[in-house]
Amino acid sequence: MKLKVIIAALMVTSLSCIAAEPEPHWGYEGVAKPENWGKLSAEFSTCEKGKNQSPINIEHALKTNHDNLTLAFKPGTQEIINNGHTVQINVNEGNTLEIDNEVFTLQQFHFHTPSENQINGKHFPMEAHFVYKNKNGDLTVIGLMFSKGKSNIELAKAWQQIPTEAGGSTTLNQPVDINKLLPERLDFYRFSGSLTTPPCTEGVRWIVLEQEMNASAEQIEKFHAIMHHDNNRPIQPLNGRVIVD
Repeated sequence: MKLKVIIAALMVTSLSCIAAEPEPHWGYEGVAKPENWGKLSAEFSTCEKGKNQSPINIEHALKTNHDNLTLAFKPGTQEIINNGHTVQINVNEGNTLEIDNEVFTLQQFHFHTPSENQINGKHFPMEAHFVYKNKNGDLTVIGLMFSKGKSNIELAKAWQQIPTEAGGSTTLNQPVDINKLLPERLDFYRFSGSLTTPPCTEGVRWIVLEQEMNASAEQIEKFHAIMHHDNNRPIQPLNGRVIVD
């Protein structure tokens, strides 16, 4: 009987260890840098083996006639989070995108400096990604470039409460007006890609806006200083994908 109890106790301890096993650490520097993501865990293998990875250099886009973006925005509570990889703003329900006769709902938007995608070989000082999801869990990401210029009023609302330490979060006193954060013209490039962070899941619809917005050098530097390093994944091979304009 005593032997059975000991074996049972060992099994429970073993299962607890398995359950408590930490997720693979990834980042932008050292052994955890993007070039090594695919080797850090079997879960991240698509980062290395995928053929439709993001970000990309957008060039030689094919001119097409396509529908305009149909966006709807609803004011509400927003939470700003420093997750150690980026600064992310979680939004309320009711912000939607209609594309391909499907409705996608905005989950959050976050930032990278410098930009992850390039346009005609050019990096921008900062890029925002607006992550939308439909009822099936499919993702569409809208990319917005920022150039250095005047201070951005909408960014200022978030930046004045930006958590300086990883793991920090707070509710914004003044929610960002996403409609005003975006440019008036919504011309865009489109291509099929992936998440730009592990597990680098493919099948993501990418919409990169052609018109950029401004942010001041101070605003861009404040974000970069909080991250302590660049947080952009390097450009990935196109592998024959078509970019439409």
